[in-house]
Amino acid sequence: MNNLTQKDYVFQVDVEVKQLKKDINGGFLELAKRLKEIRDNKYYIQLDYDTFEAYIAQPELGFDRTSVYRFISIYEKFVIELKVPHEGLLSLDYNKLDMLIPHITEENKEELLNKAQTLSRSDLREEMQLLKVPTKIISLPEGKYNVIYADPPWEYDVDLAHTRSPENHYPVMSLEEIKNFGEKVKQISADNCVLFMWITAPKLNWMMDVLNSWGFEYKTNLIWDKVKHNMGHYSSVRHEILVIAGKGSAAPKCDGTTIQSIDSVQVIDKTTIHSQKPIEFMEIIEKLYPNSKKIELFARNIREGWEGWGNELPTKPT
Repeated sequence: MNNLTQKDYVFQVDVEVKQLKKDINGGFLELAKRLKEIRDNKYYIQLDYDTFEAYIAQPELGFDRTSVYRFISIYEKFVIELKVPHEGLLSLDYNKLDMLIPHITEENKEELLNKAQTLSRSDLREEMQLLKVPTKIISLPEGKYNVIYADPPWEYDVDLAHTRSPENHYPVMSLEEIKNFGEKVKQISADNCVLFMWITAPKLNWMMDVLNSWGFEYKTNLIWDKVKHNMGHYSSVRHEILVIAGKGSAAPKCDGTTIQSIDSVQVIDKTTIHSQKPIEFMEIIEKLYPNSKKIELFARNIREGWEGWGNELPTKPT
């Protein structure tokens, strides 16, 4: 901070964020660095915001919240974890770097970054689909949780060369693999536990098999209306389903007024990042279960007040 007071420094970082926001493509790494600094050091409090999410959603910034977390994840992966110099990333847009995250390691980073430099986005997607990188084996945290929020990487019967295949974006799991993962879920679920699990309409026939294997009973669901349309085989599909299931006593731990204030259909624009879910659903869970111990499975980021597990997970914020 040199001769600046902390308050002056925080305001300076805020000004830099607003300047960098004007050219996201050209300076998104510096932008991500500053946003991470504001988040991790809770500078947003000195800027009169209660949460980091409130800071980035302010009208002067107008950031899409899930995209911001993705920018930070890219910065943490490439700059902090893999120690790639900034100059080696300047010519790459964040969409290409995002494609590399599920596959890149210390051993193959030069090869994959070279591919990202020379290939078009569509060709890079195909390369990432064909690339066979072993999935990281990560142990689940110890302890029991009363709230589990999961976004399993469902496998789809699609043409593997198709750019919409989930495998172009992250390693997927078959029905049997997801069912077998239930043994791990049982290890961390408390006797009284609620599960929030994302599933898409084409995979509804898998839902009960997975819930039974994970030890939960179906209760109800929330609907995410994505506003923008997606291509489908029978209709244009613009919704996704958040299944709510219980084990033991799983009822919300809040008052009835709060429960009735939550609409079962949430209308929220989707982002350009594949499979990224709106932060608003985690906020809903926090309202329903304010003091419960929570974990997100198959997470991409760690939210304050939560634990997280996933092979794309960045460094946990302090």
